[in-house]
Amino acid sequence: MAEPAEALAPQRSPLEFRDPERGRALIDAIARWTEDRVDDPVSIMHVCGSHEQAIARFGLRSVLPPGLRVITGPGCPVCVTDAPEIDEAVALAGSGVRILTYGDMLRVPGSYGSLDDARGEGARVEVVYSISKAVERAAERPDEEVVFFATGFETTAVATAAVLLRDLPANFSVLSAHKYIPPVMEIVAEMPETRVEGFLAAGHAASITGWGVFEPFVRRHAVPVTVGGFEPLDLLAGLARLTERIRRDEPVVDNCFPRMVTREGNRRAQEQLWAVFEPAGGVWRGIARVPNGNLRLRDEFARYDARLRFAAEIDGGRVSSSVGRQADECRCGDIMAGISTPRDCRLYGSPCTPATPIGACMVSAEGTCRIWTEYGEHPVLERAAR
Repeated sequence: MAEPAEALAPQRSPLEFRDPERGRALIDAIARWTEDRVDDPVSIMHVCGSHEQAIARFGLRSVLPPGLRVITGPGCPVCVTDAPEIDEAVALAGSGVRILTYGDMLRVPGSYGSLDDARGEGARVEVVYSISKAVERAAERPDEEVVFFATGFETTAVATAAVLLRDLPANFSVLSAHKYIPPVMEIVAEMPETRVEGFLAAGHAASITGWGVFEPFVRRHAVPVTVGGFEPLDLLAGLARLTERIRRDEPVVDNCFPRMVTREGNRRAQEQLWAVFEPAGGVWRGIARVPNGNLRLRDEFARYDARLRFAAEIDGGRVSSSVGRQADECRCGDIMAGISTPRDCRLYGSPCTPATPIGACMVSAEGTCRIWTEYGEHPVLERAAR
């Protein structure tokens, strides 16, 4: 393995995340590794909505050299929740079941409406901030059926698993729309349109899985992966390492988030995750069917599986809402696959806004369209100079 780039060597306390001098050194390192790619920029994809939030919030694209292109990937769990999964939750709500879920899920469009639409029609839909709160709600209302609509990647799936391993109220069940990130990276790596040369992996998910989970991927596709954190210097360090690996043609896994991530990850969390869930194929909205990309409850937890418990209600109520289908012009899938940007979508900005979202990428706080709207789109070097 090559020695780390000089700019990555620690010079001050590892907990000083926003040192301008350190930031400039990292940016200079990125510029050196990409100086011959101005006409054909190095393409790096992150697969985390929190990375896009941090990049936009801190204006990092405005200071990155022109030889580097950082593109967004399928890192927003709300955005990749497929319309039929939303339809299941809406159907259950319409049948009289109380649905509890995270706030971002309320306005995500299904085939014929959202949970917010169902609530407007009288359904009992509530926002909670954790599955534990949903269990408390079920215990408070033992005469009602309560379903937690569970979404998110490895980090929230572990929380769901930990709760399902406890003794739960008999009236509680889970409708799982959890997703697992590594399989979708395989899909994206095989899409010729994206031309991804390296991946920046999410530090919080890797704190569960460990960075070693990416080694088979790197061997198969011969592209480097770097695990990165979420502070400005975390991101710049991850990008510097990736551009170095790409320039040196070194397809390896690097961990630029060592204060949180190890090679093995959180073994206890992994045990809980795979005790409750098993990988299954499923469609990620707008992208593709992803083998092993969804997490379904194992047969041992069938009593808590809302799809089994309420199969008749789901099948009988999928199209009960009067709200029309979402616009076919929405480019959210292409945006999450790294093929397009929000500005390539004719709906972006008008009529699709955070107040009137049409696509899932404008609904979620981790959606690229929402982030670009809130933080001033995609700043360029000239804007930073002014």
